[in-house]
Order: sequence, then C-alpha cells, then structure tokens
Amino acid sequence: MTMSNHGGDCCKSGPGYATPLLAMSGLRENIIYVAAIYTGTGQDKPDYLATVDVDPSSSTYSSVIHRLSMPFLGDELHHSGWNSCSSCHSDPSCERRYLILPSLLSGRIYVVDTKTNPKEPSLHRVVEPAEVLEKTGLAYPHQPHCLASGDLLVSCLGDKDGNAGGSGFLLLDSEFNVKRRWEKEGSSPLFGYDFWYQPRHETMISTSWGAPAAFTKGFDLKDVSDGLYGKHLHVYSWPEGELKQILDLGDNGLLPLEIRFLHDPTKATGFTGCALSSTIVRFFKNEDETWSHEVAISVKPLKVENWILPEMPGLITDFLISLDDRFLYFSNWLHGDIRQYNIEDPKNPVLTGQLHVGGLVQKGSHVFALGEEDETLQFDVPMIKDQRLRGGPQMFQLSLDGNRLYVTNSLFSVWDKQFYPELVEKGSHMLQIDVDTDKGGLSINPNFFVDFGSEPDGPSLAHEMRYPGGDCTSDIWV
Repeated sequence: MTMSNHGGDCCKSGPGYATPLLAMSGLRENIIYVAAIYTGTGQDKPDYLATVDVDPSSSTYSSVIHRLSMPFLGDELHHSGWNSCSSCHSDPSCERRYLILPSLLSGRIYVVDTKTNPKEPSLHRVVEPAEVLEKTGLAYPHQPHCLASGDLLVSCLGDKDGNAGGSGFLLLDSEFNVKRRWEKEGSSPLFGYDFWYQPRHETMISTSWGAPAAFTKGFDLKDVSDGLYGKHLHVYSWPEGELKQILDLGDNGLLPLEIRFLHDPTKATGFTGCALSSTIVRFFKNEDETWSHEVAISVKPLKVENWILPEMPGLITDFLISLDDRFLYFSNWLHGDIRQYNIEDPKNPVLTGQLHVGGLVQKGSHVFALGEEDETLQFDVPMIKDQRLRGGPQMFQLSLDGNRLYVTNSLFSVWDKQFYPELVEKGSHMLQIDVDTDKGGLSINPNFFVDFGSEPDGPSLAHEMRYPGGDCTSDIWV
C-alpha cells in the first residue's frame, strides 16, 4: 500500500506525525487514559479519568495508577478527544496537551491538563452547559475533534429537552471558549453522534444515533419504528459546514454510530458501524462529487432461547481502522466477539480473525443460541487471571504499531443496566488483545486484566481510551 508523505517529517514542529505511516513507528504506549463512570450505577460518586499502566516492564503494569475525579455528580463521561492532533502537525504553536471530556448527560465539557504530569493529569477548566446552551442551543455533547485551525469541534446530540432535530456541532476556540455552531443555518442534522473530516476532499460526514429523550431511558424497539433513532449519514462541505447530501442507509444501516475515513488523506472512502442492523457500511465519493454507500460486512443475527427476542443482533458498537488502512476491527457487544477484517480492498473485506471475549451467549449464561439443526450452543470464553469476563466487548483502542488492541466493555450506563446488569453490579474490565499484523489473527494477552470492579470507591464502568501521544481514532491528517 502507498500513502502520501504530504508535508514530510523534516518540518515537524507541532503535535502528532506528518503521515499515518510515520505514526506507526512512534513511541510505544506506556499509559492510557480511560473514562470511568459511576453515573447510572446507583453509586453516589463522580465519574473519573483513570490512568492505566500498559508498560509490561513496569511494576504497576495492568493496573489503575491514578484517578482524576470530576467535581460534580451525574456527568456520564463518554467520548473524548485532544485539543491538538496530527492535523496541526505543521503548526509550532500547537501542543497536544489537553484532553477534552464531554459529559453526555450533564452537558459539562471538562478540559484536562496532561502535560505537567502525564501519569497524574489535572483538571484545567470546565465549559459549563449553560454557556453552550445560551450561545448555541445545543446540549448532550458527545465527540470532540481537533481542527487544523486550532479550534475544536464537538458533536452535540440534542437540545436541552433531548428532542430529535436539536442536534448540531459546537465550535470552541483554542482557549475552550464557546464560539458558535459550526454548521450553517438550516444544515443541522436530525440526529447526531460521531463525525470525521477529510480536508483534501472538502468533506465532513456525521452519523446519527437517536434522540437523547429516547436513548437515555434505555433501548425500546418501538422507538426505532417511531422514528426516534437514526439511519442516515450527513455529508457536509468542509470547512464551510453546509449540508450537501443525506445518505439514507435504510434498514441495512440502523443506528450508525462510529465513522472513520481511511487514514490516508488522499482517499475518498471510509466506513460506519451500524449497531442495530449489525452492518459495516462503506461510503465513497463518485466521479460527479456525490457520495454513495454500500453494505461491506453484515453480521447475521443469532436465533436464541431465553432472551427478549427470538433473534439477537450482534450490535456493532465500536470499530476502528489500523493506521496503515490494512485492518478493520469491530465489536459485537451482544454476541460477545471481536472481528478483524483485511480491508486492503475496501470493497471486499476479508475476515482474518475472530475472538469471543464475553457476550450474552457464553457458556454458563441462561441464553442459548440455536444452530442450523436447532441444537443449542454457547460460546467458549476464556477466563483471565481466574476472572470470568463480564459483559461484551465494546470500546477499542489500537496501538500505533497495530500490534495491541485494548478493549473495554461498557456502552452507556442505562443500556449496560438493561442488557448486562452484572456490569453495573460488579463493574467492567479492560483487556488487551494481541494482533497478528502479518496474516491476521487475534489472541488474548493472559497477563493483562484491569478489573474496574475492584476500584476503591466501588465497581465502575470503563468506556473510551486515549493515549497521551495520540491514536488512530482521534488523529486526522490534512
């Protein structure tokens, strides 16, 4: 595979790396930040940012070594992003210093300083929801991305009442002051969630989860038929913010969550993971500059016994792409497996690895899958350090070199409680999956297990992860 060395590395002065391939030869991670949640668990404790030691040579390897508690209750920390990333690589005034932590429920946006002591980050600033609401009308902040301009863009999923049609994009300046909405008037999406921009193709595309008024109460299939969940991709002009096209993914693209362009900034294609339909949809630009889509991967539902429905979707909740654009990884949160696909030909992904690390149909569960002859079956799930794996695989982070895949298993506290009550009761955990980057393949690292069920303040829920040096789900190249 060839990939542009746009900008070269000789002029590096800002954060990140000149190209995705150069990032792959960056320093190995030794710590990772993990959003840990008490909101929704019944424990009267604030959410916190956990620092986890991932250095195998360290005496504290595979453990939480610091906890930065937020100053308020009821936040529901969820996704995060950096104030600067590889999009600012050529700007000497930029520095990857601040981790941006929006709170999905309270609307607060925390700014965490990681420079003074990376292992013990500190709270720098709080952007109050009242300021965001007053200036933009937006609430439920979700996904931040840094921009080459130094500004920050944050997707917001609704208005103050969580209504459909209230979503949009919040623009913060480099000092974290609220500037305005990013999208042009009349260009707000019906639903919001994730987004990714590809400047060389002057395009940003966003996804659509659903109305906060619906998903914050738990998942109800009737809300899907009532139109309270999304099935669209929104194509915007970049950086102007004009809505140019809406892609209707139909029943094969229900609840599109995460979205990633290929890392190579010259490529005009990428993927989105559609949770309820359990599909990976590829989107791509046509010769006439419009955009189209097609189903690239489809996970068949399982016929099951002793569950709320006769069929169980995989529920693809997270996915990512390795920095060399060779492999795509996704999680089936309900089925409990992680899959690896070779996407060197993006039109024809090839399954190269699969591993069960939890799920509702693991051995010992009350739920059984039915085989082709209606025989009952359950999946073998290994124990790690004598610990039974709870819940299903959810959030991912991949090492820069592509050799290690970190996995947490909390989705959203209300949904955790609904589908995996054991997670809320006993806490979630974090795993490390070793990756074969030659022929493909996945295996569990038996020496790595971070048990968020044994935290000092009680069991917590682990969600998104970030490295201090950037990663394949936050860095964008221009």
